[in-house]
Amino acid sequence: MIRAAYLAAEGLEATLAEELRRAGAAVAAWHGRLALSPDPPVPSAWALDTWTDPREIAVASVKSAADALRALQRNWSAYGAAHHRRMALIADRLPPVKARALVFPAPAPAAHLGAWTLLAPERMLASPTKTSAFVNGECRFEEDHIGPPSRAYLKLWEACTRLGEHPRPGQHCIDLGASPGGWTWAVARLGAAVTAIDRAPLDPRVAAMPGVAFRQGSAFAVAPEPVDWLFSDIIAYPAPLLEMVRRWVAPGGADRVVCTIKFQGETDHDAAAAFAAIPGARLWHLFHNKHELTFTWRRTEGHGDAP
Repeated sequence: MIRAAYLAAEGLEATLAEELRRAGAAVAAWHGRLALSPDPPVPSAWALDTWTDPREIAVASVKSAADALRALQRNWSAYGAAHHRRMALIADRLPPVKARALVFPAPAPAAHLGAWTLLAPERMLASPTKTSAFVNGECRFEEDHIGPPSRAYLKLWEACTRLGEHPRPGQHCIDLGASPGGWTWAVARLGAAVTAIDRAPLDPRVAAMPGVAFRQGSAFAVAPEPVDWLFSDIIAYPAPLLEMVRRWVAPGGADRVVCTIKFQGETDHDAAAAFAAIPGARLWHLFHNKHELTFTWRRTEGHGDAP
């Protein structure tokens, strides 16, 4: 019996499997990048999407498959790892679900969405509920190919979209390790004031944007101060990054934190668990992440004391 299914990002199947094993969830089989588990769903940072209520359904025909899905609910997204022609015929009988690219800062889709696949020509797996609002966890945007100095800004856009909030005019933000300025560009474009800090200079086009100030120096040497947002996409080992984040979430620091945790070599699951243990923290493997996680945190009553 399949009680949960977890969709891995391409190339990170082993990382997801190890995370699930540590959480006590076995992987009985793989269907493409979809890990099939006989255990109840567990929180997973590395899954792009988690199918939380999968049902195995015998389907003798294309029509019976579509009818079975429509009997459960209206909106479905398909994950195809095999039997692509048959899946396309089934999808043609369902209400269309278009995975349109978002124009940031448009909100994430709000319509309820399930997920399905064919494990075999006459065996369907369908979950009416899943954790991601996006088709196969893929948060795509209409990209800006002119303004930003790198594509790193897509991670910030995705994190803010998943959080449901973003920097606004009148807010003050700090971007640690900002060079060449992809995240600073994204924040300034929203009308917020941003102080970019790095040993290396910003791209001149970013440095000239309204609301951008630059301070040269090490991100790890910056003393925490009250700001609306702290952003960090620093290339650093998890341990010093964790200590830096703990200082910024303590009283007198940032109200919100968005920070990339980059892993060099093997995945440090213990470090990820330490980030997750910070009260109020959330860890995500964003669609635009590579071998990294994104840490998000928001100060609320009762939070703010570093563990």
